[in-house]
Amino acid sequence: MAASIIDVARRAEVSTATVSRALRGLPNVSEATRERVLRAAEELQYSISPHASSLASGRTGTVGVVLPFVNRWFYSQVVAGIDSVLRANDHDLLLYNLGDERVHERFFARMPLRRRVDALIVLNLPLSAAECEALVSMEVPVAVLGTRIPGCWHVSIDNAEGASTAVRHLINLGHRRIGMITGALGDPRGFTTPIVRQHAYRTVLAQAGIPYDPDLEAPGYFGIEEGASAMAQLLSLPDPPTAVFAESDQMAFGALRTLNRMGLRAPGDVSVIGFDNHETAELLDLTTIAQPVAHQGELLARQILDALSGASEEPTRVVVPTRLVVRGTTGAARVARSPHRHPSPRPGPEPDQHDRTTAR
Repeated sequence: MAASIIDVARRAEVSTATVSRALRGLPNVSEATRERVLRAAEELQYSISPHASSLASGRTGTVGVVLPFVNRWFYSQVVAGIDSVLRANDHDLLLYNLGDERVHERFFARMPLRRRVDALIVLNLPLSAAECEALVSMEVPVAVLGTRIPGCWHVSIDNAEGASTAVRHLINLGHRRIGMITGALGDPRGFTTPIVRQHAYRTVLAQAGIPYDPDLEAPGYFGIEEGASAMAQLLSLPDPPTAVFAESDQMAFGALRTLNRMGLRAPGDVSVIGFDNHETAELLDLTTIAQPVAHQGELLARQILDALSGASEEPTRVVVPTRLVVRGTTGAARVARSPHRHPSPRPGPEPDQHDRTTAR
């Protein structure tokens, strides 16, 4: 007959609760006691049942991840980072997509993850004060990417510094007519990332004594197609930009496609810089602001595991640095340039090559 947890407790001369805590690596068990329990379990060839462990501890072994978009590259990379750490530590991941406004409202009305998860990770989700309180009221550890919630663990990048670095790079190359392809400005859900990056763009221009021109901002909504349309809008101006900062690499990919279809080149005609360091950025030789996307997910998962184990009782905040990666799509501004002179098309990739490259 297989040994039970009671047999292990008797041999180690401890309670069954102590056996359970020791075998699951939980705190408040001395090292001497933990070693005694492990030795007894090994001698009796006992292995803890995940189901029994869950019943005894009241834990599910599952971490919930709530996010606004499940099909966007950035979020898929963050989730991949979270999942890699959780799986390595025998935890499951339960994904909850709040991409639709009605789903968002229903989630906070019903709180469907209550008692189904041991902890919660929230990814760049705009939240009201009441919604923040609802998450905290679940009485489980909560880690947040981007938006800060009092009493919760937090991971972010410095969006303002990253965007400022991008714009300063273009100014240092001699550009003064600098366009921007923005993210989701005006979105009723209130995403803050595009607003912060836009503000940094305007601030750096002002610091350099460059007048702000609202015509040089075009919406790209963090998509390739939308980025392509935004670049076409900027190039249609009577005095188009000599350089463009796109708030994401995917919008920059669309911008490069538009340049290619118009017979223009980066940086010869227009310099282009993105944000993210998407895996395709190097292939397209895109200058960008790199952020370790999957690593942010790993950090969130580690914060949660530390909170669950008791290793981190007070919420911590981690700000992950960004860095400028200079490649071939940015270069010095031309001293003399006619804004209306577009060169004849040159041999190059077929129009849809960028689409095929970035398909996932």
